[in-house]
Amino acid sequence: MELDTLKDAFDRVVKRQKLSSFRSQEIVDQVGHEIEQALAKIKAINDPLSPVHLKSILSELKLKLNTVGPLNLLEGLQKERNINLSKYPKLLEKSFSPDISKAYRNVDFDFHLVNQIVANHFYQQGLFDLGDCLIDEAGEPEAIAIRSHFLEMYQVLEALKVKNLGPALNWITLNREKLNQNGSMLELKLYRLQFVEIVKKGTKADALSYARTHLAPFASLHMNEFQKLVVCIIWVGKLDSCPHAELMAPTHWEEFTQEIIKQFCSLVGQSYWSPLSVAIAAGIEGLPTLLKLANVMAAKRQEWQEMKQLPVPVELGKELQFHSIFVCPVSRDQGSEENPPMLMPCQHVLCNQSIMKLSKNTSRTFKCPYCPTEASAAQCRQLHF
Repeated sequence: MELDTLKDAFDRVVKRQKLSSFRSQEIVDQVGHEIEQALAKIKAINDPLSPVHLKSILSELKLKLNTVGPLNLLEGLQKERNINLSKYPKLLEKSFSPDISKAYRNVDFDFHLVNQIVANHFYQQGLFDLGDCLIDEAGEPEAIAIRSHFLEMYQVLEALKVKNLGPALNWITLNREKLNQNGSMLELKLYRLQFVEIVKKGTKADALSYARTHLAPFASLHMNEFQKLVVCIIWVGKLDSCPHAELMAPTHWEEFTQEIIKQFCSLVGQSYWSPLSVAIAAGIEGLPTLLKLANVMAAKRQEWQEMKQLPVPVELGKELQFHSIFVCPVSRDQGSEENPPMLMPCQHVLCNQSIMKLSKNTSRTFKCPYCPTEASAAQCRQLHF
């Protein structure tokens, strides 16, 4: 809520600044127009040395400028702008405490784990030099194990920037079995991107040959997608009129890139969002509440340090809400090591026993209880809380 208030205040300052600038420019333009008119009149008189004519024109100009009152108007606008500008810093000072250490509590950190988390964050962001430096200085050589995976990922991403799908295809081929277990369609998406590039070049024969070789194997499971792609061959040379022109959108490359990153992280047991970035984001959102609570409990410092649970809720966005306990929405049983939660390809989660009952303990597909998607037990992946 405080951030919304600050944003509204900032927007008001910006709006006033723009209005003041616009009005100031109008006043300057009006003064300039009056002066130009006076100069035009001076140039138009027959006797430019006549003091009577000059005095009359200048007197008229002075009267008009006095009527406009540019100095008073500009001073008024400047005053209004200064009032708004002076209020905003006060609001910032009120909303943000300069000393966030008040919310600090004595916590026993596992520095070995913290070093690994920070190093992994640097590698996940492609900052390999920083990660190497941290590992070297902190003496954490085992943390470098994840480096090669992310280095490979960024080599694939760099190739994708120039629409080179070779490295991505090699990686997908090597990890096909694991990707299939995750329910990923990366391979089909890759062939689709390559097929679209061939179609854009206007070679029907090459497009047809590529479709037969690389897309046909997916036809039985993705017939609708396959048919749309094949229809595009007919429209080679006039793709703007193709009924499936959305397949040509450059956003498919961006989506494929994000999917590559997600699958890379998944296969090496890492979250798409690094734990460090999640912790910082949650800390930023929760800090105002923690600072207020720390101020209220300033006289009870010992109790604040020993507190096991916060006495007030800390509102965080849905993307920052995590649960340590899972209850199956079908069986209502609490997840356990014997009956763990399982993630389905549609992203819904059921416990393992519910999935086995739905699949009749076989490899046959079953319909998700919450959406039309079908899945098999082999496609479901265990979640760890």
